[in-house]
Amino acid sequence: MMQVWADEYESETGVGIDVSGGGTGVGVSDVLNEQVDIAMMGREPDEDELDQGLFAVAMLIDTVVGTINVDNPVYDEIRENGLTRSEFEAVFTREITNWGELVDADVDEPIYVYGRSDSSAAYKQWGDFLGGEDDFYTENELEDFADGNFDGDQQVAQAINNDALGFSMNNLNYVYDYNTGDLEMDIRPVPLDIDGSGTLSPAEDFYDDRDEFLTAVEEGIYPAPPAREMFIAAKEEFEDEAAEFAAWVLTEGQQYVRENGYAPLDDDRLTEEQARLEKRHEQLEVTS
Repeated sequence: MMQVWADEYESETGVGIDVSGGGTGVGVSDVLNEQVDIAMMGREPDEDELDQGLFAVAMLIDTVVGTINVDNPVYDEIRENGLTRSEFEAVFTREITNWGELVDADVDEPIYVYGRSDSSAAYKQWGDFLGGEDDFYTENELEDFADGNFDGDQQVAQAINNDALGFSMNNLNYVYDYNTGDLEMDIRPVPLDIDGSGTLSPAEDFYDDRDEFLTAVEEGIYPAPPAREMFIAAKEEFEDEAAEFAAWVLTEGQQYVRENGYAPLDDDRLTEEQARLEKRHEQLEVTS
């Protein structure tokens, strides 16, 4: 999304923006060390980062979803009924280790759980989701439970694509084709049985394409976590061209969000973040 924004912004203004990856941790470290102007973040800043002067504004909503292979021996049962949050937790913490046990089927096959070995905000959000209300699992805890850990969404997606017995999580754009919004390769999302009824109601069944899924995120049907706000951040405040770009992201830039696989912030949240951006600048002007 940031690359799309950078390209659109340059075409409108002539201001070039270099975008590079590396994860939230790298972005935060680089912006605090004044090596870059803007950090991309997949989570809210923590207290230590705020104490160092990090300032962040939300820009869109991304979604983390459980993933399995379409050739999984109990795929049909999972697609029809979904899994509850507590069942997800039982798999990722190795309380349940067999596919037949998970869905009460006549199948005796092990579950192989894959996680992230890099500093992943998505994995942190997944740990918050697995732990339920007022609890969470750290990334290190989930790494210890997993059968294998990978650096990045692409590597995790490839592991699930290649393993009919694998179970993991991915950001939405690694599950659905980026251009068409259709399901990608052999990866399939694991439906969430939100009300815990043991089956998917029509309102909970929105997994056939990305557009349906994003509508569920926007309407608050798919919960947060594992849906999550994404942020851009600066040290103390966005300055000069970076400030103009941040303001553009929260206004004109929002028109590009949905078509690129993310949910836009609602109008109230956008207004709130625009006000925070302006207030921060005014406060620092007074201080200086």
